[in-house]
Amino acid sequence: MPRKLKRPCSYPRCPELIESGTYCTKHTKLREQQRGTSYQRGYDHKWRLARIRYLRHNPTCVHCEEQGEDTAATVVDHIIPHKGDMRLFWDIKNWQPLCASCHGTKTAKEDGGFGN
Repeated sequence: MPRKLKRPCSYPRCPELIESGTYCTKHTKLREQQRGTSYQRGYDHKWRLARIRYLRHNPTCVHCEEQGEDTAATVVDHIIPHKGDMRLFWDIKNWQPLCASCHGTKTAKEDGGFGN
């Protein structure tokens, strides 16, 4: 079976080639230290339960709904990015239901790309 081609680590100017993932081992650890894991950023068991409850009550993507489409929401998006502010993180008025596609588009527009 042919081996998968290696590709460069996504960290700027890193010469390492990787088989899978986004960053080499060194930069994966560095990114986690800089940003924190999802758990450290507040996306824990309590969040998962709140997310499920919210999506049960808000099952349709608001962006798709504005376009006249009926798409199931799979993501609870923070309208204003919380950036570690736990009051804003848990403010339900700052949440909106989105499908994965709309959430990805919104994130890319706000951050200039995924993971930035």
